[in-house]
Amino acid sequence: MTSSLPSPPSPSFLLSAARRKPSLIAASAAVPQTKDRMRPPPEFDFKGYMLTKAATVNRALDLAVPLADPRRIHEAMRYSLLAGGKRVRPILCVASCELVGGSEAFAIPPALAVEMIHTMSLIHDDLPCMDDDDLRRGKPTCHRAFGEAIAVLAGDALLSLAFRILSNPNSYPSSPSPPSSRIVRSISELAFCVGSEGLVAGQVVDIESTGVSESVPIDRLEYIHLHKTAALLEASVVLGAIIGGGSDSQVEKLRRYARCIGLLFQVVDDILDVTKSSQELGKTAGKDLASDKTTYPKLIGLEKSREFAEELNHEAKQQLEEFDSEKAAPLVHLANYIAYRQK
Repeated sequence: MTSSLPSPPSPSFLLSAARRKPSLIAASAAVPQTKDRMRPPPEFDFKGYMLTKAATVNRALDLAVPLADPRRIHEAMRYSLLAGGKRVRPILCVASCELVGGSEAFAIPPALAVEMIHTMSLIHDDLPCMDDDDLRRGKPTCHRAFGEAIAVLAGDALLSLAFRILSNPNSYPSSPSPPSSRIVRSISELAFCVGSEGLVAGQVVDIESTGVSESVPIDRLEYIHLHKTAALLEASVVLGAIIGGGSDSQVEKLRRYARCIGLLFQVVDDILDVTKSSQELGKTAGKDLASDKTTYPKLIGLEKSREFAEELNHEAKQQLEEFDSEKAAPLVHLANYIAYRQK
């Protein structure tokens, strides 16, 4: 294996490589270079939608983790869980639930669960034994603020609490409540997406691929990001669709949408890491370069990475074309938000 690729693969190659795996992204033809046929209603207030949904999620998160004894562990859990952020994952969960006819109230328990697990993954990812980072969302990382032992336990506690909330029938509206079969299916889906074949798998392969002398192949990089980053975004969307009563066909279309935006999220993250400052990002910039991690800009170049992001955004929105355009507007705008975010 050589130390560099003789010529950077095109974004279309990357998409087609993913499509060769039946479980990944989509099994369709190459993305056409045309304008999106699906357009959100012009009157849709995306900023207002995000602020309203985030406020609802934040209130629920605050209530879900009170300052109980032992106080120190609950302080650490709240420190990381309530540190801010756009709440993209829980909002994706709510939006997909409402898209298939479910209610916001049905979506809140799985929305809280995915945000707790996301926070757990950030706490653990920042540890000295992982990425050894000092800054997260503009604040000292959990282990810097509370020590490594408490940080590990805070992540463990959030993981446990996520499944407790998701599985507890009392977390949902009493009348009507979602059928228990939907709750059980959601638990299984979330466990798979974050376990040794999902998020954890991506993290392990990422660790094994960092600092190696030879070039990491493109399919291995896609594997890392489809598992480490996309898996939890997939869980967010799919849990919302399941708990909202979506058909199998609807769930699978939304799964493909989620895998596209999940990979898109990481491609954009890689781009921002080399084009923005730590102050702009609210976390340590240039960390991937310093730790010799394989990223899309490193492997295929900055311009090809941007082209790939555009294609992923287009393909994600194609998965929503058969849904009602007004109900799908939040997911269309969320794809654009992920594609064009600045931090």
